[in-house]
Amino acid sequence: MTSFASGPELADALRRHDYIADDEFAVVVHLATALQRPLLLEGPAGVGKTELAKALAAAGGRRLVRLQCYEGLDDSRALYEWDYAKQLLHVQMLRDRIGEQLAAYPDVAEASRFLAAQDFGLYSEKFLAVRPLLEAILSPEPVVLLVDEVDRTEESMEALLLEVLAEGQVTIPEVGTFTARSSPWVILTSNDTRELSPALKRRCLHYHVGYPTPEREREIVTARAPEVDTVTAAEVVDLARTLRDLPLRKSPSISEVIDAARAATVLRRGGGDHTSLRQIRDILLATLLKYTGDADLVRARLDGSPAEAVPAPAEPAGERPERATVASRPANTTTAVFRGRGGGGGRGGVGVGARR
Repeated sequence: MTSFASGPELADALRRHDYIADDEFAVVVHLATALQRPLLLEGPAGVGKTELAKALAAAGGRRLVRLQCYEGLDDSRALYEWDYAKQLLHVQMLRDRIGEQLAAYPDVAEASRFLAAQDFGLYSEKFLAVRPLLEAILSPEPVVLLVDEVDRTEESMEALLLEVLAEGQVTIPEVGTFTARSSPWVILTSNDTRELSPALKRRCLHYHVGYPTPEREREIVTARAPEVDTVTAAEVVDLARTLRDLPLRKSPSISEVIDAARAATVLRRGGGDHTSLRQIRDILLATLLKYTGDADLVRARLDGSPAEAVPAPAEPAGERPERATVASRPANTTTAVFRGRGGGGGRGGVGVGARR
């Protein structure tokens, strides 16, 4: 396992694993590891939040334990459940032996008291089916625990996380309390689909991750896709930034920009008329945009159609209206305290090739 003495040292270690973070972001991650505090990363999908946990695990020589959150997630999938098949097999193995001992108690009440006084070991650690949260607590070697897209769960699920985040332990009523055998680095991510509870945020350092600057995004593209030349990377990044300024249902993520840069490189290698970005622009939109309404809007805007003539992307039939998010609000980041300001940090603190 590796520890880091400073933010720049951590940034260099992440860069060796193709994750490029700016200085401010690296300092916050370093503080989370040094203070043994969970780090909550909020921001739009595709800006490098999940990839940070992967790169941090690789840089720190730790195993990654991932809890992918979703609607309906409960404690049996996040913490633990009992392995009933193993328990039943254990009971069957003991059945004949128990029968012999019960034969000495002709009275049913006495036999019942005898059974109640026995500890058959059914509720012990060896019969636990361990899930990610408990796995991180029980791991003898330090791990990176990633709680991915925590905003997709119900608020009740957040309550299950509090003991792990604050005390580094899990309580199982039938057994007792398991305290972390090592010190996991905990990363939580949120795409801002709903506001997280104050209780959860209070137990974490916080950082808002936004889209990177053009210079950093070009660096990210060429680091993750070495076959892409700097000219192509710059052109695709500029196109993506133009698209992000439009009212799209889904803006291009960094991983999609990398895919577009690779696609542009392949098309240009094919020769023929595929030489300029304008000639292959419509093809690249297939990698950058995922909704037909967005693609129609972009083509109309880029071709010079009047803005008022372009209909806004329609909400699909049967889909609920999108909930209001906090993505547009200034983030109240941890590093703002050190700068003496009250929010708005996190722009450009972005890593490579994030999926969410």
